Amino acid sequence: MNATIDCSEYHDLDKYLFPFVYTIVILISIPVNCTVLCVSCIQVRKKNEFAIFLFSLSLADLLYSLTLPLWIDYTWHGDDWRFSPSLCQISAFLMYMNFYTSAAFLTCISVDRYLALVHPLRFQRFRTRKFALFVSIFVWILETSLNCMILVKNETFTETCNSTKHILCYEKYPLERWQATLNIFRICSGYMIPLAIMLFCYQKIYQVVRHNQATEDGEKKKIKKLLLSIIVTFFFCFTPYHIMLLIRSINEPNDVKFASIFKSYRIAQALTSFNCIADPILYCFVSETGRTDILNMVKCCFCAQQSEFQQSKDVTMSSITKNMVSL
Repeated sequence: MNATIDCSEYHDLDKYLFPFVYTIVILISIPVNCTVLCVSCIQVRKKNEFAIFLFSLSLADLLYSLTLPLWIDYTWHGDDWRFSPSLCQISAFLMYMNFYTSAAFLTCISVDRYLALVHPLRFQRFRTRKFALFVSIFVWILETSLNCMILVKNETFTETCNSTKHILCYEKYPLERWQATLNIFRICSGYMIPLAIMLFCYQKIYQVVRHNQATEDGEKKKIKKLLLSIIVTFFFCFTPYHIMLLIRSINEPNDVKFASIFKSYRIAQALTSFNCIADPILYCFVSETGRTDILNMVKCCFCAQQSEFQQSKDVTMSSITKNMVSL
């Protein structure tokens, strides 16, 4: 890393910011996304096509959340990767897969709701489980092919900070030319295009809702709130990061002194992990049946625990009774 950066300053920021944020995300994201995975499977069996998109969305969030303990260890030790280089590659790969598969599946949900409301009869053939499964598989294959370069190149770099060597994982200053080019492509295809599509869908749905006041309090209003929530989440989690990434990708390959925004970039990168919490929460806006399935699952788990406790209590009482009789 270039000597113009005060490395001790940003290492201290990483040491406290990322473990705090990532710990919160782990504690909430893993159980919530596991629940949504189970419930979305139930919804798929009920012939709910966008539950397939929700399943893929939660799967991407869960896979990324499972790598966060590695990133906590990395940042807690001053950006020093203490694991194998291949594990660094896999972790970076899953991180970027989460960024852009999440954007893609949020876009799919927006388009699905747009077709359901604005063109309820015209495009019914595109609102089937079979078509949703095809689109989901296509998204996974596409994003895997676009990010597979991370799995090919060595993503660990050696940096000396205050006479101490650090092994950096993926994040390098300044960016290499191939990294900058790939980042600009990601920003255009993985952020700007999905954002434009979601804004288009929200605008059209808003127009339909506004001109149909009689149904404002029904399903249309829920869909409107869903898309608005998606757009707000997308802006909060991904916009700061992609703005910082664009500035870095344009300037760093040509200007090694452009280090002043690196701290802002790292803060914006930490915000992206909240996407793993926000995505499953959006599920509650999708349908009444989805919320009902979640409540039923919680009730079943609670009832099962109560039943096990009661059985254990009955066995204990029976044993005590037998002992008293034998005496």
